[in-house]
Amino acid sequence: TGMAFRVPTSDVSVVDLTVELDKPAKYDEICAAMKAASEAPGIGETLAYTDEKVVSTDFRGCGSSSIFDAEAGIALDGTFVKVVSWYDNEYGYTCNMLRFAKHVAA
Repeated sequence: TGMAFRVPTSDVSVVDLTVELDKPAKYDEICAAMKAASEAPGIGETLAYTDEKVVSTDFRGCGSSSIFDAEAGIALDGTFVKVVSWYDNEYGYTCNMLRFAKHVAA
């Protein structure tokens, strides 16, 4: 299950996603995989990673589609985890449209 809800800023939103995994995984393994994915060529513009203490306004003007927040998630048990991701609803969308236009034009 999961939900996205508006936070009290004009642009930034957050996704709170609760997932039941097929295989057990530790939360630090999930974080490491997300960090590695965010550093992969061609992915960094779309997926970002933070392990800092942050608030919604920290993501204003961020062009990534999703900023994985390692500090906000938790492993509820071996196969049940909650992950949190931020995004700038306006600027991030605009950046996505520009990335898409470049892809189509290529």
